[in-house]
Formats: sequence, structure tokens, C-alpha cells
Amino acid sequence: ITHYYIETSDDKAPVTDTNIPSHLEQMLDILVQEENERESGETGPCMEYLLHHKILETLYTLGKADCPPGMKQQVLIFYTKLLGRIRQPLLPHINVHRPVQKLIRLCGEVLATPTENEEIQFLCIVCAKLKQDPYLVNFFLENKMKSLASKGVPSVISEDTLKGQDSLSTDTGQSQHPEELSGATGMEQTELEDEPPHQMDHLSTSLDNLSVTSLPEASVVRPNQDYNLVNSLLNLTRSPDGRIAVKACEGLMLLVSLPEPAAAKCLTQSTCLSPLLVFSHKEDASAFPGKRALISFLSWFDYCDQLIKEAQKTAAVALAKAVHERFFIGVMEPQLMQTSEMGILTSTALLHRIVRQVTSDVLLQEMVFFILGEQREPETVAEISRHPLRHRLIEHCDHISDEILWNTGFNVLYLRYFQYSLFYCIMTLRMFEHLLQKPNEHILYNLVLRNLEERNYTECKPLCPEDKDVVENGLIAGAVDLEEDPLFTDISPENTLPNQEWLSSSPPATPDHPKNDGKTEVHKIVNSFLCLVPDDAKSSYHVEGTGYDTYLRDAHRQFRDYCAICLRWEWPGSPKALEKCNLEAAFFEGHFLKVLFDRMGRILDQPYDVNLQVTSVLSRLSLFPHPHIHEYLLDPYVNLAPGCRSLFSVIVRVVGDLMLRIQRIQDFTPKLLLVRKRLLGLEPEGPLIDHITLLEGVIVLEEFCKELAAIAFVKYHASSTP
Repeated sequence: ITHYYIETSDDKAPVTDTNIPSHLEQMLDILVQEENERESGETGPCMEYLLHHKILETLYTLGKADCPPGMKQQVLIFYTKLLGRIRQPLLPHINVHRPVQKLIRLCGEVLATPTENEEIQFLCIVCAKLKQDPYLVNFFLENKMKSLASKGVPSVISEDTLKGQDSLSTDTGQSQHPEELSGATGMEQTELEDEPPHQMDHLSTSLDNLSVTSLPEASVVRPNQDYNLVNSLLNLTRSPDGRIAVKACEGLMLLVSLPEPAAAKCLTQSTCLSPLLVFSHKEDASAFPGKRALISFLSWFDYCDQLIKEAQKTAAVALAKAVHERFFIGVMEPQLMQTSEMGILTSTALLHRIVRQVTSDVLLQEMVFFILGEQREPETVAEISRHPLRHRLIEHCDHISDEILWNTGFNVLYLRYFQYSLFYCIMTLRMFEHLLQKPNEHILYNLVLRNLEERNYTECKPLCPEDKDVVENGLIAGAVDLEEDPLFTDISPENTLPNQEWLSSSPPATPDHPKNDGKTEVHKIVNSFLCLVPDDAKSSYHVEGTGYDTYLRDAHRQFRDYCAICLRWEWPGSPKALEKCNLEAAFFEGHFLKVLFDRMGRILDQPYDVNLQVTSVLSRLSLFPHPHIHEYLLDPYVNLAPGCRSLFSVIVRVVGDLMLRIQRIQDFTPKLLLVRKRLLGLEPEGPLIDHITLLEGVIVLEEFCKELAAIAFVKYHASSTP
């Protein structure tokens, strides 16, 4: 190879027309054969020659000059094969890791080059070697500015000082476009404001002239400092070739998973990975005209999520906090708090998608804190807006414009406003429903449990001798047997489930869950829910396959899944003893339950889709295996304190209103059955039916009561299974 450079007179002929590629391949074969012929760990004379005479440094120089044309590609191939084929550790040698580090800087400088494939292969083999020996990562992730830290030189410059100019100066003194230098860094076309390009040959000669200021959004590694492994990989994530971008992402995944604490600190503090992991606000604003950009964003967010999921703990926390601060707060929050109807709807839909997509526990925690805040003390009415975003999102679930519109007979002035509010409501309710399915204890505690901790929704009555027999029969002292209440005198026997049918209707056994003390006999609870809707307002028994038992299988499966999620949260098996509760404190169910109960109370007057979503969220809440949630949402016989309401009491009021209203609707039962069949697709759509909103609300109410009955039974069965 040396003779070629001595003897050739045509340095413009491509390298493929020379014998250089074959000689490089022969060198590799010699080194591999030499290693195979020797004992493990012994270095042969050829390898010693390569190391002692700095052959890799020489090849790097030739590759950087790309002389003859295509030499850079050949050098990358040689480095990649050398590191991949030689079993003995080479990177610890200074005459290996120095040229490797230099060659890393050449990767990703310019996107869509003919050498991109070789560059990413080389970078990935380096990442794989670091995965095998994590301590070596300091050779490749260290920031050169550390050596200057003792002189008081900052390691970052303001993004403000990088704006508005046209070029960056490289170590060659030539101006390069930022796309060629920064790649994935997302920086504007810039130039160091106070430094002429021709004086930037060496960073050390210009440090005193840099304008260093505070960074408003993110600390950015100096673009003119040496490129390291992370920066090169980040550059290549912007490659137009999707395969190259994916390989670059895989390389970053390997780096963040390194167990070295020093590597994690270096990666998050001395590289631009954290700020560049997040889409910039400017990039988002100009890159969301349609579907392709949305898919691009969601794909990148999915990668960020997986990256953080695989990362070493320290790195994962730092990266997740960067996403929280720079994306959730810096980008998403202003969008969610804006006043534009379309803007709010779009940003809420995007937040919903992100909630569904995130799988990393660390990123999930940051997302939950962003949406709900970190508060864990009981809510008060005066402080429900303490976390503005949480308050805004919950308020979206209870937008009043649908009431206004439905009650004004579709006044066209309200039509557009109604449509948007309907979308807000449904989209936000769906977001909360998916949030409740995430394996994070703070979600349920912040939304519900912190307000039920003291059980001050109950009224404690001392037991008199006559009450003891009642409790033994499954009723709480002072509670009313709803099956004997005048409201339920028209119950027919076929709408209740006799005691002897419990076991035959039981789903398969679920994992153990401790039994609550003083639990009301399950058949009374189940029948109380099944009998809430009067026979005159029921339509399911006219349609085959819509009975209560259809909900049992789903309830069993869902409850089993929730038990698996909540197992590690170490919830109590029984309610907190009343003597240990502060029953004198004023009870407030919390903003979230208040909105859901208010919506439930309007089930006869609001759109069908809203009713489905409200009842879906409430059924999700009812499935949680916490004794206080079970008592508050699923026990009809709980003694409510004055002024308090429960899910059951809200439904009782709705049923009372329903019984008065159906008397004023002619042919109520035939119309109700027709609406049910249309909803099930058993009847074709036809003329609009009077009171359609109420009729659909009655159907949802009946189905919801059957679902709650099934959940109550499944939870009881699970707690009583030995």
C-alpha cells in the first residue's frame, strides 16, 4: 500500500482500480490467521507491528484525505472487520482507540454520502465492543472540554450565540453547512458570532473570544469540538436512508444501556443526546402539515421511549427528565393550554396517543407528573386548579356546551362549539382511561385514592344489639335493603340471580386477593345493581346474548390484569379501621370523580358516545383491587356521610328521574327496543326517533349496571377463593 503512494502518478483514479482493497483484505487475513495459530490472549508479531508502527493512524490519515477516491470507504471496512474479527481486546491500546476515535469524527459529517453504510457499520461495531467492555466507553464519550474545565472554561455555549449565521468552521478552516456538521443536532445554520472562520483552526486558540451566555432551552455541545460516538450516531439518525437511521438508533440503544455510572453521566451531561432526543419547537411547528410528519414524530417518540427503557438507570432518569422539561413542558404544555379549539383538539389527541404509546417506567413517571402533578395530599374544592394542566384536562371531560346545545334544539349558533367540546370531552376521557391502565401507582392515587384515604365519605354508627343480626346476614347497620325499597317494587324474579346460581355462573378462579372485613353479602350487592333500572326501562331481555352473564368473562379477565398491575403496590386487603380515620374532615371526592359523577348524573341528557366513555372510565376505576375504591364505588350499602354521594347514589337519582320521564313518552318500550336493535346493527337506520338521547341513555345505564354487578361479583369471588 505504501508503494502505491510512492509510485502512483494518478491520484484521481478510484481506489477500486488499484490493488489497495485486496492488500487490505490480505492484511486482515494475516492478522486473523496469526491469532488463530496462537494461544488465547497472545499477541503475534504482525499485530505488534500494526500497533507499534501506528498503521491505523496512517490508514485514518489516508481515509480522511480520501486519496485515492473511495479510500475512506476502504478504511472504514478495514477498521470494522479488524474490530469484528480479532478476538483479543484491541480498543485498550492507545494506537487503536485514538485512530478509532478520529475515524468516528468523520462519520455522519455529511448525510447521504456513498460511505454512509460503511460508517454506520463501523460505529455499530464500536458500540458492540463497548457493550462487551463498558469501561472503555470513556475513550469515546469523554468531552475534550473537561481538560479545560480547571481553567474556568464553560463546556457549553448559548444556543442564542449560534443563531442567524451561515456556516460553521471545521478543524480544516473551511466553512461547512450545518447539515454536514451537526446532522441530528437540529441546529440552525450558524456561525460563532465573535470568531472569524479562519481563526477557528484550533479550538484552544479561540476560547477567550467566545461569547458564553446562559442557555434558555437546552445545553448544546459546541459544534466545533471533536465529534464523538454519540454525536456521529445522532447525525446518522437523520439519514434519508431509513435503514441507516434505524442502525444509528440501535447503536445509541447500546450506548445508553451501558452499566457504567461514569458513562451514563458522560452521556447525559457531556453530549447533546438529552436535548437532541426531543423534537425542537421550531421543527415541530414547520413539520406537522400532515400524516407523514405525524408518523415521523410518533416513530421518533417510540424510539425515545425504547431508548430510555433500555438505558442504564442514571442515564434513563436524565433522559426522561430532558423529555419532561424540553418536550412535555416546553412544547406540549403551551399547546394544551392554548385557546384555539382546533389546536387544543389536536394537542389533546397527540397527548392521548403518547399516553398509549409510552412503555418505559421512567418516562411514564415523568409523563404522569407532567399531566397530574406530584401532589398526594387530599384535594379541596378551593385548590382543584393547583396543577393547571390537570385542572384543564379534567374540565375538558365536563364541557357544558353539549348540554347547552341539546337543550336548545340544535341552535346553529352552538353547532360548531358543540362539536369541538364533544371531541374534547371524548378524547380527554379516553386519555384518562388509558392512563388508568398504566402500571404507575401515582396515577390512581392522585386522581382518586388520596381523597378516599380517611374514608370520611362514611358515617360511623355504633351497632345496637338488634343490628348485630343484620350485619351477620350481610347488611351494614342503618343501611336500607334496596330490594324492599318502593323504588324497586316492580322487580321480576327473572331479573335477579338466585343464590344457588353463583357458583355455576362463576368465572375461573383468579389470583388471591384478601377479603374485606364486613363485606356485604355479594348476592345482595349484585342484585342491587341489576335491579336499579326498573323493568319498564329494560330492553336487553328482548335481545338474545345481552344478559348479565356476558359481562362476567370480561370482568374476570380485566380484574386479573389489574391485580397483576397493582400487586407490587402493596395495597391493604381491608379498609382502614374507622377508629383510625379522620371522619370529621370534610369529604371531597376530588375533581376527577366529581366530573365523572356529574357526567353520570346527566346520562339521560348527553350524547351516546359521551355516555359510553364516562361509563367505561368508571368501570375501569371499579376494577381496581383497593378496598376503599371497592367500598366507595361498588358497595350500595355503605353509610354515606351527610352531603356525600357515591356512584350508587348517583345512579339511584338518575333512575328516579327516569321513572318520572318515561311516563310522558308515548310508546316508550317499542321505541327503546328499536333503538337498542339499531345500536346493535340488528335493524337498519330509519326515521329519527323522538327522545333519542334519553332512549340511548337508558340503554347505556342498563348495560352499565350489569357491568358493575359483574365486577362486584368477580371481585368478591376472587377475595373468597382460598
